[in-house]
Amino acid sequence: MATDYASIGDKIYEKIGGISNVKKVYYCMTRVRVQLHNLDKVDDNAIKAVDGVLGLVRDADTIQVIVGPGKSVKIAEAMAKKAGVKTGEEIKQSGLNNPDELDVKSLAAKTKADIKSKQKQSKAKAALKIISAVFIPLIPGMVGAGLIAGIGSVLSNMITGHQISGEPWMTIVMLTSLVQKSFFAYLVIFCGINAAKEFGGTPVIGGIVGSLTLLTGLSGDNAITNIFDGKPLQAGYGGIIAVLVAVWLSSLLEKFCRKWVPDAVDIIITPTIVLLVMTGVQILLIMPLAGTVSYWLVFVINWVLNVGGAFSGFVLGATFLPMVMLGLHQILTPIHLEMISSLGFTPLLPVLAMAGAGQVGAAFGLIIRCKKNKELMNLIKGALPVGILGIGEPLIYGVTLPLGRPFITACLGGGIGGAVIGGMPGMIGSTAIGPSGVALIPLIADGRWLGYIAGLLSAYLGGMLLTAFFGIPKDIKGVKTSETIYSVADGEVVDLQNVPDKTFSEKIMGEGVAVKLNDRKIVAPADGVITSFLDSYHAFTLTTDKGINILVHIGIDTVKLAGEGFKPFVKQGDKVKKGQTVLEVNLDFLREKGFDTITPIILLDLEKDVKVKEHLGDAKAGKTPVINI
Repeated sequence: MATDYASIGDKIYEKIGGISNVKKVYYCMTRVRVQLHNLDKVDDNAIKAVDGVLGLVRDADTIQVIVGPGKSVKIAEAMAKKAGVKTGEEIKQSGLNNPDELDVKSLAAKTKADIKSKQKQSKAKAALKIISAVFIPLIPGMVGAGLIAGIGSVLSNMITGHQISGEPWMTIVMLTSLVQKSFFAYLVIFCGINAAKEFGGTPVIGGIVGSLTLLTGLSGDNAITNIFDGKPLQAGYGGIIAVLVAVWLSSLLEKFCRKWVPDAVDIIITPTIVLLVMTGVQILLIMPLAGTVSYWLVFVINWVLNVGGAFSGFVLGATFLPMVMLGLHQILTPIHLEMISSLGFTPLLPVLAMAGAGQVGAAFGLIIRCKKNKELMNLIKGALPVGILGIGEPLIYGVTLPLGRPFITACLGGGIGGAVIGGMPGMIGSTAIGPSGVALIPLIADGRWLGYIAGLLSAYLGGMLLTAFFGIPKDIKGVKTSETIYSVADGEVVDLQNVPDKTFSEKIMGEGVAVKLNDRKIVAPADGVITSFLDSYHAFTLTTDKGINILVHIGIDTVKLAGEGFKPFVKQGDKVKKGQTVLEVNLDFLREKGFDTITPIILLDLEKDVKVKEHLGDAKAGKTPVINI
């Protein structure tokens, strides 16, 4: 059955306050990124519950909805289409651009959120965010071109080894090479266009400034001299670093010009001035400087990998995921591209890819030790296949990071894989930037994919063993969970057989007790999250911090009251503490209407071998234990 991406997008809109709360919708390889006016309107749990959503990450004023590769593009496009814009464009009809759509409280909340986000956003993080925005849209091209080149490389080796021959195969190899060479030859133009968008300049001017590094038509007798070493300046010298710096300066100059150039001649004067100035600045100053920086950057990284060997590989493999979580990994994209430009491959990417492999290993370790924890196993089953293919976010944010210790052992497993690759003679590199894991194998340079696979298997094994022996948190194995459930109200706790409803008395829904209410206040029986709260307010479910699902049903057949006589104090998705008031019930009203107020407390989805001990008698709300698991 075909996936309804528009429906998924609609459900995401519903859980984030509607289109009116959205500034911009865009995407990366695995995530739909939604920039919001008011982050307080986001219902995290409800979004995670949407079919097709694998996880959720908050970042300043943006949420990142993890849906997996391929889906992110289609869902983001469907959401943007719904809003009447293209992905990445500002939604003019929403939020503060249309004040009628927001009430005073929303405006106040939005202002508060904006202030908080500005306080948290450092200049370094802002710069990294821009770098990320420049390169993320280019990743599909990098992956596609790289994989095609990988196919061409395999065919070329087969021709050399006389396994295949003939003019058609030679033509296919040339065409596959053409795709990669064409993309990377003009990568500076793509980067210039995207950088101008992020820096607030005109995209086409950014593209032209980027293209200046190609030195088209300047060679031989027409060559420009590098002012630092006196040698002819080479095309592409300074690479991506030169493009980013030059486009940033050109955008600043463009904004300055637009302040004083008359509107009537702005389209003529401003681009002419910007391009005249930036041509000289780019070629005579920025390219030579950036080229020197690029040379030493690549030199230092190569030196670290060559001299540090296994130790450097371990440190890089073990620390990469914490870098990702801090957003520091974004600076690595231009470094990868510089190394590909200088060496023909990036030796950093295979080492860093081991971090994701460590996560896969940790998942296997959890499977070995926690087979009876059905909820955890379901999470792993959904996240593991894409993790093996190099998409690690579902495993990171859905499994290991929330559990704590498995995340640490997964990082160490990644370090082991990095040490194996770093310790091998020579360098294992990737000819393009792409997903990690098994999906990176076709991109490994010079046919050294067996070494890369050795690193993968080492990271899998290391993450698995470290997690199995040292990374299992208490109370997640499924059979050794202990939990105490407290009374939801003042009253008398009785056996379920006293409930005048066979669904409860015959324990069809599960084990539990019932409370004969003496007070109107209903409280949370444990620390946890309100996972469902019916509109009639007569029943709610709570999932405790240890994963126990509890149903609290106030009275018998009280759904017929449609909420009359009930006053809620929390809502679905709220985090609550033991003894916190969830709702109040008008007992006299219920009794006048002829309803029995006995209140079952039911344990849902318990394993058959879990032992439950009930405590009957008088109880106080939130203070008296009524069930021990």
